[in-house]
Amino acid sequence: MNMTIPLLAGVVSTVIFAGSTLPMLVKAARTKDLSSYSLSNIVLSNLGNVIHSVYVLHLPAGPVWVLHTFYLLSTALMLVWYLRYTGLPVLRRRSDWCVLPAQRGPPAPSACQEAVRSHRALEATA
Repeated sequence: MNMTIPLLAGVVSTVIFAGSTLPMLVKAARTKDLSSYSLSNIVLSNLGNVIHSVYVLHLPAGPVWVLHTFYLLSTALMLVWYLRYTGLPVLRRRSDWCVLPAQRGPPAPSACQEAVRSHRALEATA
């Protein structure tokens, strides 16, 4: 079989796969809202891409290298953006500490903010 057909298929599929990911990256960059993304999925995607690199680097250079490089960069970028714009889940839960045991229902935002400020002030003096 002529190698131009598999090579053409590789180039076309690379363009399609990369093109399907670009809207997600553009939207994440524009809105900075990554709260709907799963941190575990992003971390596992990065881990899988790093491990898959061992395989890809042993293949002859071609479209798969371009696609894999794109996936490496895009998943790494999503991880950086996720951590930057949403913070670690453990740190995000700190705002939940403002619910006092005697309260029924969620506190008013101002009371919640004051409780978080007080907690941070106590941590700073410790």
